[in-house]
Amino acid sequence: MNFIDRMLRCSDCGEDFIFTAGEQLFFSDREFKNDPKRCKACKAKRAVSMQSVSGVRKSVLGRVETRTSCSGCGIETTVPFKPTQGRPVLCRACFNLQKAASPSSLSTSSPLSVPSSLSQMAAVSAVAVMLEQGDVSKGMEMRHTEASDA
Repeated sequence: MNFIDRMLRCSDCGEDFIFTAGEQLFFSDREFKNDPKRCKACKAKRAVSMQSVSGVRKSVLGRVETRTSCSGCGIETTVPFKPTQGRPVLCRACFNLQKAASPSSLSTSSPLSVPSSLSQMAAVSAVAVMLEQGDVSKGMEMRHTEASDA
C-alpha cells in the first residue's frame, strides 16, 4: 500500500500539520483506525500535563513513580507504583529490613535468625546493608560474633 504525506488540522491549536507517509505506515502496521488529532507540539504538551496528574509521574522509561511517606520510618520516598489505600508503603531500607527479618524469606541454611530484640534487629539491619553492598563474608563474621556473645 502506498502512502503519501497528508495535511491534517490539530484539534487543540487549529494549526495544520503533516501526517507523513512514514507515520501512516506506522499507524497501518499497528492497525490504528484513526488519524492523529494533534500536532507534535500539542501532543507533547498533553503528555506532560497527563504525567503530573495526582502526584504520579512517569519517568523517561515509562515507569510510574509516586512520592509518599514510608509507613515504617516516616521519611519521604519515591516508589515505583501507585500505592493502594490500607496497604503499608516502605522505603528501600525498611523494605530490605523487613525482607531480611521475614521468616518466609529465610532458608534453613541462612545464618540469620528472626530477631527477638532491638539489638538483634540492628544486627540484622547491618548484615542486610553489608549483603546489599556485596560484603557477605564480613556480614557472616559479624553475625557469628554476635551469636557467640549472647
